[in-house]
Amino acid sequence: MTGSHVLALGHYQPAKVLGNEDLAAMVDTSDEWIRSRVGIRTRHLARPDETVDEMAAAAAAKALAHSGLAPSDIDLVLVATCTAIDRSPNMAARVAARLGLAGPATMDLNVVCAGFTHALATADHTIRAGAATAALVIGAEKFSEATDWTDRSTCVLTGDGAGAAVVVAAERPGVGPVVWGSVPEMGGAVRIEGTPPRFAQEGQTVYRWATTHLPPIARQVCERAGISPEDLAGVVLHQANLRIIEPVAHKLGAVNAVIARDVVESGNTSAASIPLALSKLVERGEVASGAPVLLFGFGGNLSYAGQVIHCP
Repeated sequence: MTGSHVLALGHYQPAKVLGNEDLAAMVDTSDEWIRSRVGIRTRHLARPDETVDEMAAAAAAKALAHSGLAPSDIDLVLVATCTAIDRSPNMAARVAARLGLAGPATMDLNVVCAGFTHALATADHTIRAGAATAALVIGAEKFSEATDWTDRSTCVLTGDGAGAAVVVAAERPGVGPVVWGSVPEMGGAVRIEGTPPRFAQEGQTVYRWATTHLPPIARQVCERAGISPEDLAGVVLHQANLRIIEPVAHKLGAVNAVIARDVVESGNTSAASIPLALSKLVERGEVASGAPVLLFGFGGNLSYAGQVIHCP
């Protein structure tokens, strides 16, 4: 095998929906204020007893069911998350136990909002190296647990959920080369720190960095994949803020692509946002099987990672 491809997807969101009007009753904000600044209308919140690995396993179970593979076929589980409270067993091991997998390698990755695309690249590299043949790659977050619900600048952003992909060895690569990196000296612009941990960010710094520096990097991702932005069928950026997603997509020049805007319904779900949005696009039939889709994560550290995949 010379590469890997995404065979199937799945996603999960908690039942509780928190609308902007609900937030307006909690802090000094309004539906108009939130929608004009970040584009979000609603977000899903996990139950107090609902855990990161529980949501991750729910999304992964759906992806596995859609793939047609047996649990025993999975030999690698990667969970991208920045909101797991427990250190051990890690989330990947807990997912493997919940799904009854037969002794896979299990690893968590914390690259915050770029976690899923880092994890997808790691799975692709592992499969290319011959160390695995079928992987579950999951982004899962309980961001509500790290949210300061008295801070109107951040509490309007966050949501909970999970998305998952089954990635398998393939003769014809369906996961393109990754372009990844970070700006460590600016890493403090996005933080989840303290006891208990709380999410905070320098919103304007992140906005300027994302809208100015990321479009040329996204074009580089397309170049590495041997495709022009005009040929993309879909663009799934980290669902941070509609005011970031739309200008970055516009500057990229993906004029014929469906642009994922799941942030409107789901809020910022960090590492879960890309697989969650992609799974919904595929479920609704908005991107054809085999079509090229750009995945591009960015955020905490300030890290970024992107690749072009062929849609399952």
